[in-house]
Amino acid sequence: MTEGTLGGLVTIGELARSTGLEVRTIRFYCDEGVLEARRTSGGHRMFVADTAVEQLMLVRRLRGLGLGLAAIVDVLRGERSVGEVVAAERARADREFEAVAWRRAALRAVEVAEPGERDRRLALLASVADGRTAHDALVQFWRQIFAPMPDTDFDGYVAMNIPEPPADPSAAQVVAYAELSCLVARPEMYSVVKQQFWRNQSGFVRDRKGLLADLAEVSVEVLPLVERGVPPCAGRELDHFVEAHAAARGERDSPGFRERLSAGAADDDRHTHRYWALTGELVGTQATAGTALRWLSGALTHSLGLERIAVK
Repeated sequence: MTEGTLGGLVTIGELARSTGLEVRTIRFYCDEGVLEARRTSGGHRMFVADTAVEQLMLVRRLRGLGLGLAAIVDVLRGERSVGEVVAAERARADREFEAVAWRRAALRAVEVAEPGERDRRLALLASVADGRTAHDALVQFWRQIFAPMPDTDFDGYVAMNIPEPPADPSAAQVVAYAELSCLVARPEMYSVVKQQFWRNQSGFVRDRKGLLADLAEVSVEVLPLVERGVPPCAGRELDHFVEAHAAARGERDSPGFRERLSAGAADDDRHTHRYWALTGELVGTQATAGTALRWLSGALTHSLGLERIAVK
């Protein structure tokens, strides 16, 4: 068999000339299952001209964008569309870019650190592989805190209170994000934050889902006060907060209940204060769930102090 056409079929050499590809490249695609060929009685590969040219040009273009052969085969077999495989490759490229951007910013953060701070910063950044891993650790931490929260509600909490790692972070942002990740890795952090939200010292919470829903509403009420710099004070926001905790325990708001709600809540823990300060820096606002809770805790303490003064 010589090169040329036969019954609408072309040889591998003719196909190479038509597409500008090397014969060995076409042979490789055949061996990898990317391109189908027919065999003559003498064992020569033959191809349906129009179909083979079209497929090879598509392969060439997709390979030019960096797509792997497995994805290309899926397209040729009709199992996935070009749009789907290109979107998947773009997402992979985004992840690679984020990893490189994180590494570059981390290197910069160590480079610009003061000599006396450099060892501590190096240890901090070395403990966090990348921004996506750090974000996953934050999500897992809060998922454990809010175990009964429905996924749809939890996703909303994540969007509002867990900062996404910046795609192209600055050195300062990488340091802040790494510190957040290290804070939630502290063994005592879980118990302190859990105590601050659930306040188990004030009685067993019967309706955890209901309490979380009510606390979300209270936070929405409080955050405008936080943004305006209004100091913690008694009012309907504090009453709503106390009533939410009381109702979740099957109790009523009372001076005694407020005393129990305030006692032992670990509201002055410096690590949680640091956590929410860093979160505020990364999301660009101090109006977070943590600052709302801190405001309410301060309002509760302030109101109890006023009550004690009035009794005296």
